[in-house]
Amino acid sequence: MLATDTTSALKETPLHALHVARGGKMVPFAGYDMPVQYATGVLKEHLHTRAAAGLFDVSHMGQIVLRAKSGKVEDAALALEKLVPMDILALAPGRQRYAQFTNETGGILDDLMVANFGDHLFLVVNAACKAEDEAHLRTHLSDTCIIEALPDRALIALQGPKAADVLAKFCEAAPGMKFMDAGPHQVNGIACFVSRSGYTGEDGYEISIPNDQAEALAAALLDHPDVLPIGLGARDSLRLEAGMCLYGHDIDTTTTPIEGNLTWSIQKSRRTGGARAGGFFGSEAILAQLDGGASRQRVGLKPEGRAPVREGVLLFADATSTESIGKVTSGGFGPSISAPIAMGYVPTSHAKDGTTLFAELRGQRLPMTVAPMPFVPNNYKR
Repeated sequence: MLATDTTSALKETPLHALHVARGGKMVPFAGYDMPVQYATGVLKEHLHTRAAAGLFDVSHMGQIVLRAKSGKVEDAALALEKLVPMDILALAPGRQRYAQFTNETGGILDDLMVANFGDHLFLVVNAACKAEDEAHLRTHLSDTCIIEALPDRALIALQGPKAADVLAKFCEAAPGMKFMDAGPHQVNGIACFVSRSGYTGEDGYEISIPNDQAEALAAALLDHPDVLPIGLGARDSLRLEAGMCLYGHDIDTTTTPIEGNLTWSIQKSRRTGGARAGGFFGSEAILAQLDGGASRQRVGLKPEGRAPVREGVLLFADATSTESIGKVTSGGFGPSISAPIAMGYVPTSHAKDGTTLFAELRGQRLPMTVAPMPFVPNNYKR
């Protein structure tokens, strides 16, 4: 969601001047002035990321350190487990895990990444939610933890099959990292936090770097012939092909992790019968759905033909019924497969792969098939 309609009130990331200098088309996003695309265009940016390497500015996202007052990272992990359904205690030093903040009814307040840096936890949260997330942490964990936001750090993502070769020239440790490894590393002689992860389904890295050194590193990476700057447009089509949720669209406070098809992210230790079952906000509702199933589910959808089916389009069980059974939450064209793709919520009875549904598009019913995600195979370095 856009925080404002006027660019005069928008915040700028440390890479703003670089975006403008390189011809980025700037638009409001989550309260920031961000590039939606460059002169290359969304289609070519998308395909270049799948074939080589793309550089994304994600500095608008929130970076937070969570440190236990006891000095023990295990205590910080146990504290955070009050707010997320994930097993943080078992997260080994140098590793990262996907998580969600949940509310009292099991809805998702935000999704985030949590890394164990040895003596503290490092969190990356969504831009539109970062103020609320920090307040949430302070309200519930301040008695046992020190919560430190890091507004002085930028965040850039280098994504694509050639990302490792490119970053190896700047960071000796990069090629040896595996998917979801995370920790402090030197990048071009700069003290950074590096994770081997991303939001595209491709191999790649996210690099947290001091604000005053971000532009120089980004420019150095962009000097490599395999790297192009990538805007929000291609970022969205890449994550849609990868079947990844966009907070505020595919998941929000009205959707649970089980409904959102994120059951895989909840480890056994937090489930019924586990060593630390429950104990997080909304655990009663979430564990009930884990044990008995949810009434609806997020699914992948492939429309018939070439017309994209966008967010908000209603879904129907057949070509003639008047009552919708769900709606599309994300949709567009998948450049990698040269076909439209979408995701949305439907009753569990209609969520099986191969089920035919119908979208109401310009007064007509367009057939859609429930399809497995990701739409494009992931290319992570396991």
